Amino acid sequence: MNISIIIPCYNEEQVINETYNRVAQVCKDHFQNYEILFINDGSHDNTFKLLEEIAVADLSVKLISFSRNFGHQAAVSAGLKNCTGDVAFIIDADLQDPPEVFPDMLKIYQKEKCNVVYGVRKKREKETLFKKITAKMFYRLVNFLSDIDLPLDTGDFRLIDRKVINNFNQLTEKNKYIRGLMCWVGFQQKPFYYYRSAREVGETKYTLRKMLALAMHGIFYFTKRPLKISMTLGTFSITLSFALVIYVFFSKYFRNIEAIPGWASTLIVIIFFGGVQLFMIGILGEYIGNIFDEIKNRPEFIIDKKTNFEEETKKEN
Repeated sequence: MNISIIIPCYNEEQVINETYNRVAQVCKDHFQNYEILFINDGSHDNTFKLLEEIAVADLSVKLISFSRNFGHQAAVSAGLKNCTGDVAFIIDADLQDPPEVFPDMLKIYQKEKCNVVYGVRKKREKETLFKKITAKMFYRLVNFLSDIDLPLDTGDFRLIDRKVINNFNQLTEKNKYIRGLMCWVGFQQKPFYYYRSAREVGETKYTLRKMLALAMHGIFYFTKRPLKISMTLGTFSITLSFALVIYVFFSKYFRNIEAIPGWASTLIVIIFFGGVQLFMIGILGEYIGNIFDEIKNRPEFIIDKKTNFEEETKKEN
């Protein structure tokens, strides 16, 4: 069985050698045929230089370097489109997800005869309470809004086989929410529970801004349910307004109740429903923006250089 290890990297000079050493050691100890595929996502530190040195010393290492930073999801997509393994592991370069569990995940894959083994975090070490709470809220919110069931507390760390890889590579959308699409393609999927380690060196590349962007992307790019919710709220607002009209009409003409003059209540109602309208327009804007991104039909990423790929070697010769 040919094994591919896909590792997206962005400004990981402090940890990239340790990442290679640990992944390579696991591969040497447990796999006969393997490739380690690093995707340099437009790093502006020494990550690319270090990866080139690793690729020169170890021909089992393949390197793809983007022309600029296209994002983590694009880097994973590039790895899946360029890997050759019968199964592929997806793991981040920060070593919070331990490569030493690869053999255990492969055993589940072989024993259960499944197509995907996805990592489920039992514990997140040394993460702030804010990060833990927001992560739990994010997974549960996306799962609630999604049209399909998504496993909770699950990132991109997983094993997938060639059947899933081939079907995933046929998806034509440019801005992918990969952990959602992996569930969308279906097939047999099994969980693997593990403890997520703390980042030992460097700092996380998922800032609060990027986390919010991923959350918005997962919600507005992967599910249409917010549109349905907005329609429900709009229907509720219209129904409520009609009910108020009927109440005022009957109060005035049948119960002889005079309306109490006042601008505060009127202003509150106007502001409330104005806010609801703006909120719904914002939701529509997110979906229209996604449509705009897709109809431009730009490539998901641009590759600047590839190392240790057979087709590139033939071109050079």
